[in-house]
Amino acid sequence: MAMKIKAVLFDLDGTLLDTAPDMADAANRVLADYDQPPLTQQQIQANTSMGAKGLLTAGFGNIPAHLDIMALREEFLRYYEDKICVNTSLYQGVTALLAQLEEKGIHWGIMTNKPGFLTDMLLPFFPELLRAKTVVCGDTLAVAKPHPEPLLHASQQMGVDHRDCIYIGDIEKDMIAAKAANMAGYVAGWGYIGDEHTPSDWHAQGVLSHPSEILAVVGSEQP
Repeated sequence: MAMKIKAVLFDLDGTLLDTAPDMADAANRVLADYDQPPLTQQQIQANTSMGAKGLLTAGFGNIPAHLDIMALREEFLRYYEDKICVNTSLYQGVTALLAQLEEKGIHWGIMTNKPGFLTDMLLPFFPELLRAKTVVCGDTLAVAKPHPEPLLHASQQMGVDHRDCIYIGDIEKDMIAAKAANMAGYVAGWGYIGDEHTPSDWHAQGVLSHPSEILAVVGSEQP
């Protein structure tokens, strides 16, 4: 039996927002504290969606034994909080997409592994994102992606059966979570996908090259 898409859930970093410039700045400030060179553009592209741990691990190569990754993460978060939206921007086409979803009566929400306090600080810079029907963060529940529960929780918050939702994200972890939640997953091909990544191997329903392509997905029946 075919079903109609009733809701779209989005990852945040690398899907709705290009947060790489500000996240990379925070990571580079940490690296500079330990006399490490700044991240290359390739490292930034490939690791921003992995958060503080991904960026710092890429910068250090391997975290030195005498340093604690959680302490480094806390340092990163302080720097990031200090300059959370200096060069962050919406991806081209996102504003129009969200408006068109609303016109079609399709709910949309955000499910991100970003900590709640940072998400709450960042979203007001982008008023269109405040219209989300739900915002579920990495610490909203006791588990985070790739566990499916945050996606299931987000669909419940919107009052939509999870099987009638799709999830858009830019890393393999997003697709693992979607599959585990029995939710169709689509890769945001415009996001933080490095040359070493192979989205075609992520068992997604498809790889999209622009946010506007989501309209074609929700306008069609999904098996």
